Amino acid sequence: MPRSSKSTTRPRRAGSRLILVLGGASSGKSQAALERAGSQAPKAFVATGQGLDKEMQARIARHRATRSAEWVTAEVPRDLAGWFRSDGSGYRTIVVDCLTLWLSNVCGRRLAGADMSARVDELVHAIRQSPARVVLVSNELGFGLVPTSRSARAFRDVAGRVNQQIAASADEVYFVISGQSLRLK
Repeated sequence: MPRSSKSTTRPRRAGSRLILVLGGASSGKSQAALERAGSQAPKAFVATGQGLDKEMQARIARHRATRSAEWVTAEVPRDLAGWFRSDGSGYRTIVVDCLTLWLSNVCGRRLAGADMSARVDELVHAIRQSPARVVLVSNELGFGLVPTSRSARAFRDVAGRVNQQIAASADEVYFVISGQSLRLK
């Protein structure tokens, strides 16, 4: 049964700000997230991607090259809530790129019937304990063809529910297409 887009997450902490930036692959969402993040230092870029092959290593290197030296990079493929609880209060600006890779890292191939709602609530609650402006980047997977494999359809469905849950908790939501941002909330 699909989860409601209403979150059970506690109200936001004074000073915290949660912004969701959605878009397709190579749409410009990472750049839009950096722009939305603002200029308050210290800044953290929380990367969920893992360089498991040469192509992914090259993508990670390209992303790093787009950020100035003032960004501290934290590689956190799975325990985002734990990172926010332990390190999130030390920053004024945090960008997490991206929730889709985080979801893939957390779930792997065990997606049939996966319910990430409690884990997403835990993440949002941990984010709300930080005084930082937090920008989350995620892929919108629902605009393409229906995937032909059962596991790809399950992943698309879980990712869509996660995006809905985060969007319901966010203060602002943006959709990026062809490098152009559209504010949704």
